[in-house]
Amino acid sequence: MKKNKLVEFVAKIMEDSGFKVYKEFRTSRHLIDIYGVLTTVLGDIGIVVACKNYDERWNVGLDVLKEMEMVAKTLKASKVVIVTTSDFTQQAKNYAARRNIKLINNDGLLRLAKKFSKDDVEYTSEEVEVIDDSYVPSSYEGNPGTSFAKSGKRGSLNRKRDKVANFFDPRIKNILRNTVVLILIVLSLSWIISTIIGAYGNVNNAILGIIKILFSAILAYGLVFSLERDITVTMVKGTTVFFVSLLVLILLIIF
Repeated sequence: MKKNKLVEFVAKIMEDSGFKVYKEFRTSRHLIDIYGVLTTVLGDIGIVVACKNYDERWNVGLDVLKEMEMVAKTLKASKVVIVTTSDFTQQAKNYAARRNIKLINNDGLLRLAKKFSKDDVEYTSEEVEVIDDSYVPSSYEGNPGTSFAKSGKRGSLNRKRDKVANFFDPRIKNILRNTVVLILIVLSLSWIISTIIGAYGNVNNAILGIIKILFSAILAYGLVFSLERDITVTMVKGTTVFFVSLLVLILLIIF
């Protein structure tokens, strides 16, 4: 896959997930493949993305991760994402696990392509054969077994999420992806459920408050999880919906 196709593919996924995308974003010292901004009621959340179209024989090394961390620090971005058509060195994987860095290898790209195939995004494994001449890989490491094992562990979870997501009509999904709509739904359902429990059970106000908070958390993350394909977006949006709902519930309880 050529570099520009890889960037377009990742950018489209981010746009579909609600991000405002800036391709080939330039800072004073760096040129970033993608800079994404997700606007929430709590403020803007920035993500920097590096796209590396390496031949499958070459893996992305630790130096790329550290460079992107510097870029994220400059832009005050909250997340670093590195996408490659090959894989990552073990050292890079270990470093990413300790830091706030999301790694997507060739297997991850193929899974994303399958999920977004209905949106006419074309990505095939045969295209993944072009080396990014702008970078000399730091190391060579063949590790097909590692990616296969990770794919197997996450496969059943992804299939369950897709079944739930396909349940919604596309127009309904577009409405539900609105953060304000999600907050209103979470508030309404948690309030209704707690009211029903309070009406039919001998429960004091303190317990009812805890029940509202608990159901708010379940509904916030559950609804977002069923609608969004990307786990980063799920966590960010789910957390936003939950904390705003929690704040509103606290204000309602006080006043």
